[in-house]
Amino acid sequence: MFKNWFAKTLLNVIINMVILMTLAGYLHTMVHLSGIGAAFAASLILSFLNLFIRPVLLLFSLPATVLTLGFFIFVINALMLMLTASIMGPAFELDGFGSALIVAIIMAICQMIIQNFIIKPLRRE
Repeated sequence: MFKNWFAKTLLNVIINMVILMTLAGYLHTMVHLSGIGAAFAASLILSFLNLFIRPVLLLFSLPATVLTLGFFIFVINALMLMLTASIMGPAFELDGFGSALIVAIIMAICQMIIQNFIIKPLRRE
């Protein structure tokens, strides 16, 4: 059971790392990564924050999430990215909250596409 959880977690960290590196390449005015190691560290920190802090924020922001039909979750994701950037320092920088929000939306869409069209079909076989 632990091996399965560890493998899924490592896969999610690698997926986040690739998405962050891709976004840093295409949106270089909004996102700055100093290298592959910074992308891996940012992905690890983001996964840790999503595991422990994000559920608390989701619970406290439940009324706002319901009122906005779930779109407030993107704001929470942007806050997690900004917290990751503040922990990482100059190795991972975001231009501002607007940039974090755009990156959070693109990351969510990319994760959904990768999970539904690549990961799930491979697990079925």
